[in-house]
Amino acid sequence: MTLDAFVRSAPRLFVLTGAGCSTASGIPDYRDESGAWKNKPPVQFQDFIASEATRRRYWARSLVGWARVSAANPTAAHTALAALERVGAISTLVTQNVDGLHQKAGSQAVIDLHGRLDTVRCLDCGAPVSRAAIQGELVASNPLWRRRDAANAPDGDAQLEGPFDDVVVPACPFCGGVLKPDVVFFGENVPKARLADCYSGLARADGVLVVGSSLMVFSGYRFCLAAAELGKPVALVNRGKTRADDLAQVKVEGDCGDVLHDLLGRLR
Repeated sequence: MTLDAFVRSAPRLFVLTGAGCSTASGIPDYRDESGAWKNKPPVQFQDFIASEATRRRYWARSLVGWARVSAANPTAAHTALAALERVGAISTLVTQNVDGLHQKAGSQAVIDLHGRLDTVRCLDCGAPVSRAAIQGELVASNPLWRRRDAANAPDGDAQLEGPFDDVVVPACPFCGGVLKPDVVFFGENVPKARLADCYSGLARADGVLVVGSSLMVFSGYRFCLAAAELGKPVALVNRGKTRADDLAQVKVEGDCGDVLHDLLGRLR
């Protein structure tokens, strides 16, 4: 079956996207085409919670990386998915990305599975704070670090090396508590209410289309397993191996933007 035949046979799609959608915007992905880590694994939730040194390292690297993520523009994959939603082909879009680029491209029915980098939340009082405001504090408090340069890393990180002992980390402006980006770190659970919304979207859909994800993390892979249990077909668009290759009825290997714009043209 071709991808356009798949989409015609499943008119209400549950779309799951991953890092491959955003790489063309300059935001790197975590894994290579075989599904292996390209660099060291990212910070773990428990380490961030337990260690002030880990938090200094995270925020120093984020000080450099955030400016690039916040300025990133949607890719051809994002704009194609927004267009597919406008013609009624997509009923729910769940993204594992935290960059907000689907919304920038015009997609409306988006569930940010792992949260968004543009918001920070206090772990003590729960108050949300704008990431832009935190960036202003980081820059003002760390004049030497603001001039550092480093290669981009996934999810607003940058490949800076320490020591980070002199990094000043902002505290919650409301209670003085510990701030954490409002994203799901590795080792942290997706909020139950958000998962429930995803499963509701899957229940309403006729099929699942995965775009730009190796699905090596269970957080996204679970939806392919659930689709198989429900008898809903799965299609994959990705460069290289995915964890759901054996579950898919259709797989297209290639650049996400090229494949989706091709698809859009054939559907029209």
